[in-house]
Amino acid sequence: MSRHLDENIGEPASDGLQDGIDARRAQWARELPHLDTRGMAILGRARWITLAARPEIEAIFASHGLDSGEADVLFTLLRSGPPYRLRPTELYKSMMISSGGVTNRIAKLVKAGLVRQVASDGDGRSLPVELTEEGISRAREAFEADMAVETLMLESLSWDEQAQLARLLRKLALSLGSAPALE
Repeated sequence: MSRHLDENIGEPASDGLQDGIDARRAQWARELPHLDTRGMAILGRARWITLAARPEIEAIFASHGLDSGEADVLFTLLRSGPPYRLRPTELYKSMMISSGGVTNRIAKLVKAGLVRQVASDGDGRSLPVELTEEGISRAREAFEADMAVETLMLESLSWDEQAQLARLLRKLALSLGSAPALE
């Protein structure tokens, strides 16, 4: 067997399951037999899983009157704990987006009555953002619905398989320097 079809990544699984990534790798093995395509076996599947999962997750957010960016702000504030308040700088660092992106999201959420900016004793240029009561309620409901759907998406894996996959993905994310911040 070609080197790129590693016995643990590229050969047909012992359960006989194959997907489009397996077919693409087989095509590349014929065309460029010297090429190692293990990255496609992992990163290609990760990309496909993300693309396949997004529509259902975004539909949940939409059913709560949110887009994914707005949900991200609300969830970040909610997980920060009472008083559910962060400065815009803390938000954008935690969410790994630009400060301008956070500013736009905050403005939309203020208009919707889900967050408010509050006066602070410190820097007047960076007013803290906090969830309103409606924001807390909407964030909790949307996040709980999101997690319920994501749990269903993982049903084909046993608890042990889910834990193993989570450990391996964490290890890969940390090695790439792309794991979410500890905020």
